[in-house]
Parts: sequence; structure tokens; C-alpha cells
Amino acid sequence: MPGKINVRTRIDDAGRKVYELEGSLFFASATNFAELFTPKDEPQLVVIEFGKAKVVDHSAIETIDALALRYQQAGKVLHLRHLSPDCLELLDNAKPMVEVNAFEDPHYHIADDKLG
Repeated sequence: MPGKINVRTRIDDAGRKVYELEGSLFFASATNFAELFTPKDEPQLVVIEFGKAKVVDHSAIETIDALALRYQQAGKVLHLRHLSPDCLELLDNAKPMVEVNAFEDPHYHIADDKLG
């Protein structure tokens, strides 16, 4: 697994900034992932699209939670799309920001000892 996650950004028809991720988010790519975002410089509504990305381990979950907190502190609205059910179960700060779509969300497991 490479230690980098790729991102494409765009503004959608509703004026939201959309980050489309591709690759694996895990301990080696977590820092690069976190540095992609500057909540204070973002529009009010931001979407992070995980449809082509895979969250691999608990360090990735912690990074997503920390990012969610940064957006909350900046007074911005963040939506997280296409995370696996395992991700949703492990998230704390970011859990209310996840949009669940049972038909489109991926189904894979995260390497974590908190899941039983």
C-alpha cells in the first residue's frame, strides 16, 4: 500500500466543496490526508467522498475524527459519504456527519481490536 491518498476537488451544483478520495487511508497516509484540508478556508458546506478510498486501520479512524472536530470548531458543515459500516461503528466525533446509503456504501473490515 502506498503512503499517499489522492484527492480531486470540485464545487458541486449546490456550492459545496467536494473532496473525492482515492487510495487507502491508514497509518502511513493519515498525515498526508489531514494536510489536504484547511477548514477555516473552506466554504460553509464540505463533502468528503470515500467511494474510491478504503479506510484500513484505527489510525485512519482517529484522523477522520480529528478532521471532523476541526470542521466543527471552524463552524463548518462536513458530510462524509460512502464509509463502511465498520467505520461508522468506530467513529466518535465524525459519526453524526456520515451519510449512510446501504446500497452504495462499501462493505469491508478495518484492522482494529475494538470491533468484535
